[in-house]
Amino acid sequence: MTFKNNGFKRIISISIMLVILSCVKNRDFDSPEIVCSDAEFTMISMAELKNFYDGETVQIQEDLVVEGFVTSSDKKGNFFNVIHFQDEASNATEGLQIELELRDSHLFFDVGQQIRIKLKGLYLGRSNDVFKIGGVFTSFGNRSVGRLPYGVVFDHVLSSCSVNEGIQPTTITIAELNDSMLGILITIENVEIKEDELGQTFAVAEEETKRTLVDCNDNEVILLNSGYSAFQAQILPGKMGTATGILVKDKGEYQIVVRTVEDLYFEKERCENVIDEFTSNAILISEIADPNNNAGARFIELYNSSNEPLSLKGWSLVRYTNDNIEVSSTIDLSEYIMEANALLVISPNGDEFESVYGFAPDILVGTNSPADSNGDDNIALVDPFGKIIDMFGEIGEDGTGTNHEFEDGKAVRKLEITFANSSFTASEWIIYNDTGEMGTINFPQNAPNDYSPGLR
Repeated sequence: MTFKNNGFKRIISISIMLVILSCVKNRDFDSPEIVCSDAEFTMISMAELKNFYDGETVQIQEDLVVEGFVTSSDKKGNFFNVIHFQDEASNATEGLQIELELRDSHLFFDVGQQIRIKLKGLYLGRSNDVFKIGGVFTSFGNRSVGRLPYGVVFDHVLSSCSVNEGIQPTTITIAELNDSMLGILITIENVEIKEDELGQTFAVAEEETKRTLVDCNDNEVILLNSGYSAFQAQILPGKMGTATGILVKDKGEYQIVVRTVEDLYFEKERCENVIDEFTSNAILISEIADPNNNAGARFIELYNSSNEPLSLKGWSLVRYTNDNIEVSSTIDLSEYIMEANALLVISPNGDEFESVYGFAPDILVGTNSPADSNGDDNIALVDPFGKIIDMFGEIGEDGTGTNHEFEDGKAVRKLEITFANSSFTASEWIIYNDTGEMGTINFPQNAPNDYSPGLR
């Protein structure tokens, strides 16, 4: 059997290649040798560079160089075609990112390495409050920063000859996060994966996935993971500890992107499941107002008969309009604290309320809320556990012509009633309206003279 010479050479070449590859036991090759540069340049700080941005993507025309320390790594695939860097190896004040077509960029520019970027010809833009430089792409006539083509990456991105001594993240809490830290490597202390996400993987395969970090004060920040990362299928850690990553932002929401699973160092026990929500029958509805002469002066008033301040975290007021058996509107009271033996006045029209009664309401809510009833609705005060603590009216019964109608009038809790009642009891109330049905008083009330919001 004979072979053509070219075919024989091709077979021999392939055979030799297969032998060589079969001897390679580890695909993690040594990093390539990078030639560093300490040439003299006209340097510019990151802050000065950002000043070139005037609201639109701009091309840098000046022969300038910006330098910084690499903070991100694509070694595990959670970053792709981007390098994040900051102005200092520790105590950084500015962060920046460069978009580029360079896979395995960690082999060329490792975390902590100082790099220098020749800016002339590059584009500067801003997306989600994060500044970036790179190439350009145009969509519908609008320019945005795009990836710097591979062929020119090393013409612009240079390694400094300074020794890589590592990088120190800025330690912070979730509550202290702010825009000045965008693009900077941070460490958030005493955080854990949100309880309802425990047991899940870092990311859904091939999908960018949001998980949630939470601290012991219930502050939250998004943990953003790539569905293509090497640790995508790993289970999220179940304990508490520190999270280190790059701070980014999307649609006003802070997010942290880790480089490896080791960036989550969770070895402490989880936060105690402290229940800071409570129920109490010392909080009750004390007055509901529907003035005959001014619908804009409506209000609802709550009373705390306790001798200590009570938090309303998780509490709400709900309204069942007319004969509805489903909640029609809700007022979330979570952010308020009721002082001891004090009243809380809620208005759906703050300007009109203040004009009529001479002072601002404690809480301003919208129209059609529980504080904006026209007198034939049913109002309930609900505790954090979903239980009705105090009830005015009968759910499913339109108040017109009943013992809980207060149209053009008011419903006032008698002074001797100091505890809430989950079942409506007409004898606890003095009710004025324009009908006088079923024990109510036919005497329409006019604001401000017939009302005393904030007084009991």
